[in-house]
Amino acid sequence: MSAPQLVVHRDKELMAQAAAARLITRIVDAQAARGTASVVLTGGRNGNGLLAALSSAPARDAIDWSRLDLWWGDERFLPEGDPERNVTQAREALLDAVPLDPARVHAMPASDGPYGPDADDAAAGYAAELAAAAGPEDHGPVPVFDVLMLGVGPDTHVASLFPELPAVRETERPVVGVHGAPKPPPTRVSLTLPAIRAAREVWLLAAGADKAKAVRIALSGAGEVQAPAAGAYGRARTLWLLDSAAASELPRDLLPPPAA
Repeated sequence: MSAPQLVVHRDKELMAQAAAARLITRIVDAQAARGTASVVLTGGRNGNGLLAALSSAPARDAIDWSRLDLWWGDERFLPEGDPERNVTQAREALLDAVPLDPARVHAMPASDGPYGPDADDAAAGYAAELAAAAGPEDHGPVPVFDVLMLGVGPDTHVASLFPELPAVRETERPVVGVHGAPKPPPTRVSLTLPAIRAAREVWLLAAGADKAKAVRIALSGAGEVQAPAAGAYGRARTLWLLDSAAASELPRDLLPPPAA
C-alpha cells in the first residue's frame, strides 16, 4: 500500500493537460524499461478530459502506440457503440486518432456482445481476458498495470464500486457485474478493489466543487466500504490529481504546495 500523494492544479483544464503530460512520460518510461506498457482508462468528464488533452498534446507521438495495452476500470453494460459506453467516448476523445494495435485494446463486453445480456457472465469473461494477459511475474489473476486511472464520484465511488454495495466488498474476484447502481445505467461491469490494487500506480482524478466533499472524506481516514475511493491505491504510488475546487475542503495539513 502506497501513501497518497496530492497534486492540486488551478482548474480542470490545467489538471487535464498536466495529467496527460504525466501519462505520456509514464508510458514512455515503461516502454523503455519493458518494451510495452499497460494503462487502465476511466470514463467520466475527468477521464475523457485527460484523453482529449492527450490527443492534442504535441508529445503524444513519443508513445509507441502499437506497444500499449489499454484496459478499462469499469463499463456501462449497454450495447456496443452506445454513446454512454466508456469505450465509445474514449474512441471519440483519443483512440481513433492514434495507431493502436486493435488486439491490445481490451474493451469490456457490451450487453449485446459474446457473453449476452448477463453482466455477471461478461465480468467473468473479462476476468478470463485479464488472466490470460497476466504473466508468472504478476503473481495474480491480473497484469500489473503501469497506470490505473479512476474518476472519483461525488459519493466517493470509483470505477463502478459504490458505497455499501456488494461490489465494493468483493475480495476474491477481479471483475464483477454490478446491479442496482445508484446512477444510470444500473447495470455495469467493474474491476474490484483487489484488481485495482494490482497496479503499480493508481491515479485518482477529481475536479469541481461537487467532488470536494468526496475528496475530503476519502483522504480523511474513511473506510473503503463507506468510501470506495479510500480503498483505491497502487503498489508503488497513489496519486490524487485535483483542481483547486475539488481540493477546497481538505485540511491544510493535507494540501501540497500549489501546482501550476
